[in-house]
Amino acid sequence: MGLRKIAAIWAAKTAEKLSVHIFHRQGVTWAGKIALKIYPQILEDLASQVRKDIFVVCGTNGKTTTNNMLCAALEAEGNKVVCNHTGSNMLNGVAAAFVLASGLTGRLDADYACIEVDEASTRRVFPHFKPDYMVLTNLFRDQLDRYGEIDITMNLLKEVMQSAPKMKLIVNGDDALSAFLAMDAGNEYITYGINEKVLDDSDSNEIREGRFCKKCGAALEYEFYHYSQLGIYKCSQCDFKRPDIDYTASGIEIRNALSFQVEGRNLTANYRGFYNIYNILAAYAAGRTAGLDLAHFQSMLEHFNPENGRMEQFQIKDTKVVLNLAKNPAGFNQNISAVMQDESLKDLIIVINDNAQDGIDVSWLWDVDFDRFKKTAVGSITVSGIRCQDMRLRLKYVDIPSMLEEDVEKAILERVENGCGNLYVLVNYTALFSTRNVLKKLEGQK
Repeated sequence: MGLRKIAAIWAAKTAEKLSVHIFHRQGVTWAGKIALKIYPQILEDLASQVRKDIFVVCGTNGKTTTNNMLCAALEAEGNKVVCNHTGSNMLNGVAAAFVLASGLTGRLDADYACIEVDEASTRRVFPHFKPDYMVLTNLFRDQLDRYGEIDITMNLLKEVMQSAPKMKLIVNGDDALSAFLAMDAGNEYITYGINEKVLDDSDSNEIREGRFCKKCGAALEYEFYHYSQLGIYKCSQCDFKRPDIDYTASGIEIRNALSFQVEGRNLTANYRGFYNIYNILAAYAAGRTAGLDLAHFQSMLEHFNPENGRMEQFQIKDTKVVLNLAKNPAGFNQNISAVMQDESLKDLIIVINDNAQDGIDVSWLWDVDFDRFKKTAVGSITVSGIRCQDMRLRLKYVDIPSMLEEDVEKAILERVENGCGNLYVLVNYTALFSTRNVLKKLEGQK
């Protein structure tokens, strides 16, 4: 088996390099697939070499940012960490994270592993190793043609949680669905959340998931919402309610940068989006739950770049460009809120694809509050991608004019030449990597 393991590692590393440097494509998935084909036990083998703990991060939105931030926090404390930074979160991507981090002889030098795992893929990943901790960010409706209704995802996660009874859960207590799942699964869990009202959502038409108690079926009563179904809640009939919160963010400021206090520490981060408070808090709670002091957490935040299309910034000539992923109603509505925090004039490009990884059903666009763009200083909106016509129609129904350019690079170049110098590019899943490549290429040109 030693020779097969070494052959698997060499083949995977070669495939990854060829994909990136010759074909200019992300080669992580292929690397993992090849490694598992040559040596099916390779993930179990390498995961067993992690000296301390393995974290997995699951949930509909925020997985990649939370996972990468947790990895950065652990590294800031002097640890060596395996991490699937690119967000390749199915079995092949998980395997690749370990394989590409290992030496050519099959030795893995790692104190921790931070592994983002797609919820639907947990059933395939968990047989290979049992994590010590699972961070659960939230549960929203996402890609109905792939995941089905939320109940299906919850049942699947409950199954894998119970398959790892010693795994401790770090759960967003403000999400009634996540909180109930943690209680129902029976694993030990801790919670993070926000006790104070921060946003005025009176103008929101968001679809609220989980409006009914998962324990008895009665309606949930909310003291207030943060966004979507996140907030302070209790059942109108039974004893189910928001659990006591172990790690609470307070004194929250979101106008120019993000700041809040937790455990008496002041944390600040120089990027936008209220939802990032939850990402930061999740990473912090995970590290503290694992017994780390996190003395360098603030320093990590000051240097942390979300990258991979999560509020990632580029400079192309005189235009500042922000790229962000928006792949479901809850995520897109939070993207809109983040854009609206920028009160200056801005151009928008919205890129929508319907490849298999995106979910071929794009009806979710009709659950996004695009009409809120009327309340901010938007100079222009350009729609692009495979389903650009659907996106243009959606905007037409709320009386928002848009330009159409199916080719993303042409759309970006046009706004760089003729826009206001402040450009936001919002993309769904399969548009992310190609759009990021375009932006990196254009940024590198004189």
